[in-house]
Amino acid sequence: MGKYKPITLPQLPNEVTRHAKKTRLCAYSVALEGWRRGLKLKWYTKDSEHFKTMTVFGVNPPGRLYSLSSDTKTHYFFRSRGDKVTNEAVEIGSEKDDTKIWLEKANVPVPKGKGFEADATDEEIFEYCKALGYPLVLKPTNGSLGNGVVTDINTDEDLQKAIQYVRYELEYPEVIAEQFVSGKEYRVYVVGDQVIAAYNRVPANIIGDGKHTIEELIHLKNKQRKKNARLYSCLIEIDKEIFDFIQSAGYTFESVPPKGEQIFLRQKTNVSSGGDPIDVTDEMSDEYKQVAIKALKAVPGLDHGGVDIIINKDSGIAVVIELNPTAQIGGALYPLEGKSRNIPAAIIDYYFPETKGTDTSRAKFYFDLPTVLEPLENRSAIEVEVKPYPKGDMYAKKYIVSGKVLRQSYHNWLKNQALDNNLHGHIKKLGNNDIEILIAGTNKNDVDKFKEIIKGSPNATVSQIIEKNWNRPVKVGFEVSEAINVSNLNSVSVTLKSMEKELKQKMKQMERIEKENRKIVASSSWRFTVPIRRVGSLVKKK
Repeated sequence: MGKYKPITLPQLPNEVTRHAKKTRLCAYSVALEGWRRGLKLKWYTKDSEHFKTMTVFGVNPPGRLYSLSSDTKTHYFFRSRGDKVTNEAVEIGSEKDDTKIWLEKANVPVPKGKGFEADATDEEIFEYCKALGYPLVLKPTNGSLGNGVVTDINTDEDLQKAIQYVRYELEYPEVIAEQFVSGKEYRVYVVGDQVIAAYNRVPANIIGDGKHTIEELIHLKNKQRKKNARLYSCLIEIDKEIFDFIQSAGYTFESVPPKGEQIFLRQKTNVSSGGDPIDVTDEMSDEYKQVAIKALKAVPGLDHGGVDIIINKDSGIAVVIELNPTAQIGGALYPLEGKSRNIPAAIIDYYFPETKGTDTSRAKFYFDLPTVLEPLENRSAIEVEVKPYPKGDMYAKKYIVSGKVLRQSYHNWLKNQALDNNLHGHIKKLGNNDIEILIAGTNKNDVDKFKEIIKGSPNATVSQIIEKNWNRPVKVGFEVSEAINVSNLNSVSVTLKSMEKELKQKMKQMERIEKENRKIVASSSWRFTVPIRRVGSLVKKK
């Protein structure tokens, strides 16, 4: 478990980003920041005429392609990458051997090694690696998310297996062989000449408590990750790799590690494979931050992006192992430990400096990403523009309404009334025939007046309204849900679970009694006292 509870950004609670998984989280968080600053936001498919001019983004699915516009300019984005990052920079960053060449030219420290083309023979790679010396790393030239990276290769046999695995099983014929640097690995995010975030990427691991088995600890760790907007879609999956890894360390899934002992489950550090992002932005020295900035500047047109570095545990020297023009930023937004770093704000500052200083930390309105993208995904539209962010501070009320209030015509009428008054919120059915109405806007009077509107429809008879203040985020638009809100049936669920538990206890008790009875019946004392019991029964009948 994490030693320190993470400090998250108030404008990005889990409920706002829960529908933006993995790379969509990168796009959504940057787009949301710009939209909340008053910029016009549009989403595209690859078929859009506007998008076709932006060849830097290639042919990618909707959900990651969008633009932000002020009155004077428009910038296009793919995930966390904007159009100030050039095609050439993207190409260099995607080819690890090219990256290494550019970094070496700029005197940025990198592990010694080189890339091999698809037509290189296995023998060439093997002989080069032998000359380079163990331990080694073998990885695909254009792989991503840690796929195919084999580290800490120490023998000829392991090297041959790694070549076979990467080139043939995974079908990555172009590879890089380089020295293995032992130390902690970090993802550093740089914008311009400033480090915005840095976090230690710790391989998937659990920490013993002296009570639970390794398998149980993995499930407990996943419970913790499920509470994190970035990590809940990157759980630790128990697979052959983990099985082999813990077995080689002398454990089984049934082992109970002592309290405080950390057990690693994989070698690769990627968050997507179960790794932990631990924020170290404030702790990282300026020397290492300057290495990351210099690495980014080594590639022309790479104005912002991620830099992966390893700090050698013996020498303390930082070497750069990778550049990421389209880096995932979720680990910095939602670290397992430490403080969230506002990369989206830094990116918008860089592209729209005229909005710099706009504080979105108190912003409560947000848009629902799946709803916005639906027309793009079902091909009914090639561009979707999101309605402007409501100007002003949000004021909201929640009403629990009783009476004859379940008619759909009543709910639709209320929705129209809300939209006519530029109000946002929802209607949900509760489990006791009541309804919940959430109303939010930037005009306090309009929100307060809606209480009277609730009473005014001929399609309903309102007997009671319970009013509550609301300070949580609110989706723009107005949603009517005719399904019963299960979250309001928690008390019933708890009661049923309690009854079920009590019933199980009674069943177990009855089973114990029956077992004891069977033992008594089978005992010799029971057989010897049969005549006495018969006499006793005859006496009772008389």
